[in-house]
Amino acid sequence: MDLKQVRETAREKMKGYCRVCPVCDGRACAGSVPGIGGTGTGSAFNANLEALAKVKLNLRTIHQAKEPDLSLTLFGEELATPILAAPITGASINMGGALTEREMVDALLQGALAAGSLGMTGDTGVPSMYDDGLAGIKAVNGKGIPFIKPRSQEEIKKRIDKAEAAGALAVGVDVDGAGLITMALNGQPVGPKSVENIKELVSYTKLPFIVKGIMTVDEAKLMAEAGVAAIVVSNHGGRVLDHTLGAADVLPEIADAVKGKVTILADGGVRSGVDVLKLLALGADAVLVGRPLIIGAFGGGSEGVKLTIETYTKQLLQAMILTGTEKVTQVSRDILVC
Repeated sequence: MDLKQVRETAREKMKGYCRVCPVCDGRACAGSVPGIGGTGTGSAFNANLEALAKVKLNLRTIHQAKEPDLSLTLFGEELATPILAAPITGASINMGGALTEREMVDALLQGALAAGSLGMTGDTGVPSMYDDGLAGIKAVNGKGIPFIKPRSQEEIKKRIDKAEAAGALAVGVDVDGAGLITMALNGQPVGPKSVENIKELVSYTKLPFIVKGIMTVDEAKLMAEAGVAAIVVSNHGGRVLDHTLGAADVLPEIADAVKGKVTILADGGVRSGVDVLKLLALGADAVLVGRPLIIGAFGGGSEGVKLTIETYTKQLLQAMILTGTEKVTQVSRDILVC
């Protein structure tokens, strides 16, 4: 199996939902929500790629970084790569249903683990899909992280209880799902959260608590003050609000404000290991990948996911060598062209 075969298989299985374009930039699927395109004009989807494309690297080869160290510790787990599977859900709603929700979850979680990484699961307008994610996490001895939509506090707590029972490593709420159309279409109310709401949830669980969907410095500071373990700098893949900035546009200022106070994860538009290095240099501690791993799952199951992460990891290693970067935990902004 190679990535070309994975892509060809995924194109057939996801027909009508994802074209598996040569360049995944959101142009062909603009406005397809439900689906995996960007909302409205699709500009927010494309902004993630444009923001990364603007970042340029300094090529350096006079140094001692001959064997870079890609290992890191995240939520108590030793990982071989900083490339994680983003929380993805809705196999039938967004991707056509060629895989069941559980089959997709298993492919993502097991493929990520096989690549020395971690996978995350999601929540959507069909409540059973969150449970499918937890079943997948149980099957890998708890080595996964479920995310919950910003439902009522009581509904979130019920799902946190289930996450703890599943032995999950951490639990999160993707607050950027507050206006997601797929939730409204299924009669599952969601909405914004206050700082007090977040503090209540942090105190409620014994697990590290993550807030996904932070795109401004002020909200990053508020989350650090609320005691969250981690934030995810993300615009939900451009699927909730048209005309936002890309994650890489806002990441440096956020990192300057809260680096070291909370773990910083980032996603949006990652299409290579070089993109991963850029986000690490801009301030992320680890990077989440979404759409390419959906293609991996539909095109090759867990092996397709593993192959995609390993390919990106090899590209990351090469980019580290060619920028003089010795450790993924100590990526300098000096590798970037200012």
